[in-house]
Amino acid sequence: MANTTTVVTTWKNNMQFHSTNPAGELNIDASPEDGGDGEGLRPKALMLSALAGCSGLDVASLMKKMKLEVEDFKIDITAQLTDEHPKYYHKVKVEYHFYGSNLDQKKLDKAVNLSVEKYCGVMEMFRKFADMDIQTIYHNS
Repeated sequence: MANTTTVVTTWKNNMQFHSTNPAGELNIDASPEDGGDGEGLRPKALMLSALAGCSGLDVASLMKKMKLEVEDFKIDITAQLTDEHPKYYHKVKVEYHFYGSNLDQKKLDKAVNLSVEKYCGVMEMFRKFADMDIQTIYHNS
């Protein structure tokens, strides 16, 4: 049987919704300039968080398996929306930042590549509609 995920999203008031997730809950709202109250997360930006989270989990798991020494790790994503409706992200830049004094760049590159090319399902979904620019940046302390 195929894996299925169910989320239930309920309208609260104005432009605000409450959404369940298998592991928690969140509020979604539009910005005041778009008619909302700004009391929740923005749907399109949530997609970018999902992308960073999905790939980040892969990379963190691989860093653990490879016993890599990394002091800090973050993913910055910058995405461009189309001008026409329906507006969607058509250009997405993903930067993997690794911090540490003993970074194994070759193995970290492998971890990022495995996530980007093989494991991250959200990355694969983004590839269907966006031009992806993947960069890995090392900050040696």
